[in-house]
Amino acid sequence: MTTDTPARLLQLLSLLQTPREWPGGELAERLGVSRRTVRRDIDRLRELGYPVEASKGADGGYRLVAGKAMPPLVLDDEEAVAIAVGLRAGAGHAVEGVEEASVRALAKLEQVLPSRLRHRVTTLQAATTALASGDGASIAPETLTVMASAIAGRERLRFAYRSGDGTPSRRLAEPYRLVSTGRRWYLVAYDLEREDWRTFRVDRVTEPFATGARFAPRELPNGSAAEYLRQSVYRRQETYEFEATFAAPADFVAARVPRWVGAPEPLDEHSCRLRGVASDSVEWLAVRLALVDCEFTVHRPADLVASVRDLGARLSRAAG
Repeated sequence: MTTDTPARLLQLLSLLQTPREWPGGELAERLGVSRRTVRRDIDRLRELGYPVEASKGADGGYRLVAGKAMPPLVLDDEEAVAIAVGLRAGAGHAVEGVEEASVRALAKLEQVLPSRLRHRVTTLQAATTALASGDGASIAPETLTVMASAIAGRERLRFAYRSGDGTPSRRLAEPYRLVSTGRRWYLVAYDLEREDWRTFRVDRVTEPFATGARFAPRELPNGSAAEYLRQSVYRRQETYEFEATFAAPADFVAARVPRWVGAPEPLDEHSCRLRGVASDSVEWLAVRLALVDCEFTVHRPADLVASVRDLGARLSRAAG
């Protein structure tokens, strides 16, 4: 019998989070208390915000249903380990769509994991590997969770950084936000030594740690971390202007090209012109234009014209 009320409530909550209906008598037997005590404990859970639904009948049953807000969960050891490993896998490979939500959840979970479970998570993670697609670099989940915690706590962050040309440096920064592009993670932060905003590729960061020194958040240029990153990466890349015309309406083409390529301008009801600035290789842009699935003509630059010509010849040879 569990005489400690908080412990009994946690045990009751753990049982109710199993997706089934529990007869009152079975709950009383599991907890070693009377049915009256079970009813009182159910009322306490409802007062705490847990939506427990009761069914009528001789024995009466209880089950946890979806509410307007998500109350705290109670996980057993195996469930906690499974969730932590899954979040680490998602965070470490920058899975598109998961973004920083998995990092925030992982930081919260690992903060409260007992040391024995933290060891199990680390051991399991070390013994497994994932087949990642694309050229996104894998990142130690600990790096992301340290950064996420520093952002949430508004603590200054120290870390070692390796630039694109391999130059090492030590940085002290006020972290603002983690941004996932689907292939890579970036940290947007205010660099205190350079007295300016910077973006850092997280796969080039090592030895991050929160200093404990708090800071008042600064106003980020452009307001959005994602937009600031986009402009920062755009400024560092070599770009070129291109122009092409399509034998299709502008709305047809617009639905088949990424927004970063540009917005087609109607020439008439049956054709349009696409002008833009690209930073990807001309070979990749040639493929993107061909995927529009209509007749088109590339006007500039000369390298893109040549790439489209080579692509067409290669596809013709492939067809025999």
